[in-house]
Amino acid sequence: MSVAVTVKALMPADIRARKGNHPIVCLTAYTTPVARLADKHCDLVLVGDSVGMVVHGLPSTVGVSLDMMIMHGEAVRRGLDRALMVVDMPFGTYEESREMALRNASTIMARTGCAAVKLEGGETMADTIHFLTQRGIPVMAHIGLTPQSINTLGGYKVQGRGRDAERVERDARAVAQAGAFSVVLEKIAETTACKITAAVEIPTIGIGASASCDGQILVVDDMLGMFVEFRPKFVKRYAEIAKDAGQAMSAYAAEVRNRSFPGMEHVFADAVASTAKIAAQA
Repeated sequence: MSVAVTVKALMPADIRARKGNHPIVCLTAYTTPVARLADKHCDLVLVGDSVGMVVHGLPSTVGVSLDMMIMHGEAVRRGLDRALMVVDMPFGTYEESREMALRNASTIMARTGCAAVKLEGGETMADTIHFLTQRGIPVMAHIGLTPQSINTLGGYKVQGRGRDAERVERDARAVAQAGAFSVVLEKIAETTACKITAAVEIPTIGIGASASCDGQILVVDDMLGMFVEFRPKFVKRYAEIAKDAGQAMSAYAAEVRNRSFPGMEHVFADAVASTAKIAAQA
């Protein structure tokens, strides 16, 4: 008699408890097949608004909509059993007011089945983070380089250098005190990232920050070599899927043009021909 094995999904409290312990492995995912692969290796899977750039071809994350995040969130949910699922709140869905953030975060959670949302901003978003967490919505914070603010930041610049370090450190303390269960540190000077990790009581998840962070996250299309339009310094490519896919498509195109594909093994004989062949072999 077989016994069904139930896999317990990780929750925000489980990630929070990993502070200072085993490093937290995180990746983005936007589709069911990739989510299934990531679930075998990751503690946390983020449905990132980076989907706008790497899947939909947008120039930045600013144009990503709530409906887009929900659609991809639903797809990712179908591929996860164990990893904690977090969904990015897109630009313009939480900044106006705490109440607006609550409505949209509630919609994301209800529609996708995710266990938490992520939003960008430090001190300026601390009140909203507190408001959400007090109403049952776990929040992952995101400070340092915040891509949704690219127009005001003036580019994808390193944050937390020199005199700017104090501002980023204040942001980290503010989101931790507000109740975030973890915080992403993006493109922050290594020394500053180390100081923040030592100072706050919640796990820090680095992306272009420091190996001393409590965990790391990368955009899956970047680390697999699927997105090749540009390559940030902090990205390590563990595969070159775009290159391999290009070579495969080239081989396919050549075989179609010289009529070597499909071969006999890829086509279907009619019933009369199949019966005759069987009779001949008897």
